[in-house]
Amino acid sequence: MSITMTDDETREARTEAVRALEAEFGELINRFRRFISENASRVSPGMLPGAYKVFTTIVRRESITLSALAESLMADKGQISRTVRELEQLGLIQRTPDPDDGRSSLLSPTAEGLTRLAEARAPQERSLMAALEAWDLDDIRNLSRLLHALTAGETPDESPAS
Repeated sequence: MSITMTDDETREARTEAVRALEAEFGELINRFRRFISENASRVSPGMLPGAYKVFTTIVRRESITLSALAESLMADKGQISRTVRELEQLGLIQRTPDPDDGRSSLLSPTAEGLTRLAEARAPQERSLMAALEAWDLDDIRNLSRLLHALTAGETPDESPAS
């Protein structure tokens, strides 16, 4: 005889699982905040985490306008503009004319900025590689697939990514 859960038991079990996930995300967020602060300081002593986020967004996008950057970060354009000037003064990013709009500039990382970012990220990358050393490669890919689905607000595919 098979025992099945009632709808209330299923809801309760789902709620408990989601709460446990939320708690683990809280721990993960705290850890990544510390990583971001440490990385920001390694890129440039005294750099604030917010400036680091602006910088890494520019790096990830490769080339972006100030308006698109502010929209992407859901931040005040004036604050982003001040941060961009700071990043320029540090030699981490550069402005070039936007070929599609002569009134606008494109922001992109400098070679120096990319080098400093790679050096700043290296300790955490080594730490993450070590933490995942014993994990099966398919498990790592599956976790990435599931996290992507969660952040994108999608239902994950049934088959693990290969």
